[in-house]
Amino acid sequence: MSKSVKQPKVYKIRLRGEALLSAQHWNKGTAFTAEERQHFGLTGRLPFTINTLEQQCRRAYDQLRSQDNDLQKNAFLQSLKEQNIVLYYGLLERHLTELMPIIYTPTEAEAISQYSHLFRRSEGLYLTFPNQETMEQDFIEQTKGRDLDLIVCSDAEAILGIGDQGVGGIGISTAKAVVYTLVGSVDPAKALPITLDVGTNNEDLLKDPLYVGWQNKRVRGEAYDKFVDKFVNLVHKYYPQTLLHFEDFGVSNAQRLLSIYRDKHPVFNDDVQGTGAVTLAALMSAVGVTKSKLCDQRIIIFGAGTAGLGIACQLRDAMAAADGISKEEANGRFWLIDRFGLIKQSLGKDRIREGTEDFVRSDENWAGSESSSDLANIQTNEYNSLGLLDVVRAVHPTVLIGTSTIGGAFTEEVIRAMAEKVERPIIFPLSNPSRLHEVHPHKANEWTDGRALIATGSPFPNAKMPNGKEYVIAECNNALIYPGLGLGAIVSNARVLSDEMIIAGAQRLAALAPALKDPDEALLPDFGDAKAVNFEVAVAVAETAIAAGLAGKEESGWDQEEVRERVHERAWRPVYAEYVYDENGEA
Repeated sequence: MSKSVKQPKVYKIRLRGEALLSAQHWNKGTAFTAEERQHFGLTGRLPFTINTLEQQCRRAYDQLRSQDNDLQKNAFLQSLKEQNIVLYYGLLERHLTELMPIIYTPTEAEAISQYSHLFRRSEGLYLTFPNQETMEQDFIEQTKGRDLDLIVCSDAEAILGIGDQGVGGIGISTAKAVVYTLVGSVDPAKALPITLDVGTNNEDLLKDPLYVGWQNKRVRGEAYDKFVDKFVNLVHKYYPQTLLHFEDFGVSNAQRLLSIYRDKHPVFNDDVQGTGAVTLAALMSAVGVTKSKLCDQRIIIFGAGTAGLGIACQLRDAMAAADGISKEEANGRFWLIDRFGLIKQSLGKDRIREGTEDFVRSDENWAGSESSSDLANIQTNEYNSLGLLDVVRAVHPTVLIGTSTIGGAFTEEVIRAMAEKVERPIIFPLSNPSRLHEVHPHKANEWTDGRALIATGSPFPNAKMPNGKEYVIAECNNALIYPGLGLGAIVSNARVLSDEMIIAGAQRLAALAPALKDPDEALLPDFGDAKAVNFEVAVAVAETAIAAGLAGKEESGWDQEEVRERVHERAWRPVYAEYVYDENGEA
């Protein structure tokens, strides 16, 4: 896939002594050469032996393993990052699969929930509602002199598994930025995490005397919109083609804000588009195994929140693009179910979530077949709608996707009812953490006699097939695609991140699926290959941006080979460069 990444070999640096050792982006610790130690006033400031990065990583890994629990490991890694960026990413790169849950979910979520009770060096930018009059001044002060490729922001209303965390949302913005660097090769010096502190409705935080954020109920309505709009306009004014990544906004804002800004700036929402894109890739892979088309699928999505709706829209748009059908026709391939049951007209406006309008089923023909014999014994619920089992029996879905966070919702009866009518049922229980999954993948495998094609939202061990072989459970991990989507947009200097670019990235990811060579293998590549996979996604995205006329003026003239080379050149890797002292050099 990707080649070894070239980076500048020599930097001119004006920092010396303690200032250089305290600069996380420039510090090498014991890896400073004898010549560098002399030129930068470090002789006597460091122990005699000069280490390689590999030796430093071995030492750091040993220290990491001595920590008692995952939260302490998270704290150790955070401290390491504050001291030495290259060593931090070098260590993570060497132990990617093992350490990803430590720096991201679930351990980072635990650290975020304790944010006001943990001493950590502040990083990123805090934009707070009461200080909005000085927002532009604060933004300029913290970004002046910086060349930014990426801004990750969150208002922390809906952090996965832990909900509203107020100012602690800086942790999720920081973690996402780390993943962009770790597997997307975005230069960490050109990434800025931001928290939009608009208050919190978390009662524990509101009562906590140690809470460090704005201790106020969440701002809503017009005041909220003006605050966010001011922020986005600042980004566009000073960094017009920097990728702006929205993360963990609440269900009432995520899709809405994306719709407002996506045609005005390169904007991406991982909860909506990232989840949709990686699910699309897994489904494309499954469709390849079954030798069918996207538009042939009958798709039930159980859970119509931000993730479920984002998946529906992404799959619908891909059907229209790949199979040449209208969006209206594609809408008819979906059945969305939320807490009131199947989303159909008789629920009324008060019970139909905003944004789901395209997928509302008519009461007269909700099953998609007026003469279906399976409708005879259907019983409506208290809202005159239908539950999951009845919809499965009537619709005969080929695809069952769970984004409900209701553990065990895909019961044996539901799975067996689906498998009765479908040769290779495609089952994606995507809710996480794992305790919230709709069905354990091993059970889905058992109840379908090993015929199911499965992808999950959390990692699971292989499942045994009736023939004794092991079935590899794919993990629909957004990090397999969103860093590559971002890098592709950055490299091509794209004006927006379009649906066409996202679909191209998903198609490239699907093409790398092991299942296309062996149906008993995973529907997505292993996370250990995430770096190489995201490189390929980035190339596909940049190629599409150029073909669609969305790339920058210079980038629009690149041919395919040049695109690959430019992505290769732009990718950052954790390696130590050579330094020379220069009074006019970089700080």
